[in-house]
Amino acid sequence: MKTHSRLAASALLTLWTAACATPASPPASAAGAAPPGAPATPVTGASPSSAKAAPGAPGYHLVQKLALGGEGGWDYLTLDSAARRLYVSRGTRVVVLDVDSGKTVGEIAGTEGVHGIALAPELHRGFTSNGRSSTVTTFDTGTLAVVGSVKATGDNPDAIIYDPASHRVFTFNGRGKNATAIDAATGTVAGTVPLDGKPEFAAADGKGRVFVNIEDKNQISVIDSKALRVEKSWPIPSCDEPSGLAMDRKNGRLFTVCHSRIMAVLDAETGRVVASLPIGEGVDAAAWDPSTSLAFASNGEGTLTVVQQDGPDAYHVIGNAVTQRSARTMALDEKTHRIFLAAADFGTPPAPTAEQPRPRPPMVPGSFTILVLGP
Repeated sequence: MKTHSRLAASALLTLWTAACATPASPPASAAGAAPPGAPATPVTGASPSSAKAAPGAPGYHLVQKLALGGEGGWDYLTLDSAARRLYVSRGTRVVVLDVDSGKTVGEIAGTEGVHGIALAPELHRGFTSNGRSSTVTTFDTGTLAVVGSVKATGDNPDAIIYDPASHRVFTFNGRGKNATAIDAATGTVAGTVPLDGKPEFAAADGKGRVFVNIEDKNQISVIDSKALRVEKSWPIPSCDEPSGLAMDRKNGRLFTVCHSRIMAVLDAETGRVVASLPIGEGVDAAAWDPSTSLAFASNGEGTLTVVQQDGPDAYHVIGNAVTQRSARTMALDEKTHRIFLAAADFGTPPAPTAEQPRPRPPMVPGSFTILVLGP
């Protein structure tokens, strides 16, 4: 989704609740409770304990706030657990933090309309998808110096991932309705993959397949990352506007999160939906922790849904940790099992005009923050 669309939707959530809560007060969903209006138990694929927290289950809660301030919106976050760095998209630049100290270690400038960051660790290279300029910036992950730039083959490159099987970076171009494949070693375009609709986030299985949500078709398309073609597409029943996507590579399970307030779990071989679980409103990202067998959905209403895997086809919701309204994108630190989310406060929108019938509320200056949740 476009950065501005994400921020506008998050801000509308904030304004919607303003009549009954101050901006600083938590949303109605609290840790251990289902989001307002959501079913109390998973829809399908639920284990018998789905309505309760499992014994000894980790209770995620806020452990730290990193006040960054600064101008610009935001979109995806990317975390390098080995290098201990968090990459935060900020409109025209990427801010890089040391996740242990919380301090800013540098910036990557000149990334106009940046959406996401992908990393190729073995090459010591990183890549940003710059929606406004429809380019991809290549940088050195050690020095953060920009080492190259290439034009995407479609407008508005949004989500971006690295596929280790093909050693290619894939950008998913929202307005172009296609994907650009870039050779990570040379920084040159390897080809284009036409898609059925508007792509959102993607995940790679490490074996030569890339899965991508098609937001306006409510489906997942499967790309052969070496042949650069779509092998097949699967509809996702009961899922409206799939956005975030994560993968359990060991068990071959995909976790797609939908604006219809569900997390759908699919078999990555057949596309069969093996489970469907309730999540919060305004979701935009999913994550999977292979060490704890937990899946996460970050919801713009101000909650983080935590889902326990009991088996490849069995899951239950542990609870919904309180975050902050607008905290809809996140990154997981697989070393500490902490979740990092971006959020900000929003003011009152200006009066509508003929040119702007639905004006966006402004972000409160200096309010941009990284929330850190831990078990």
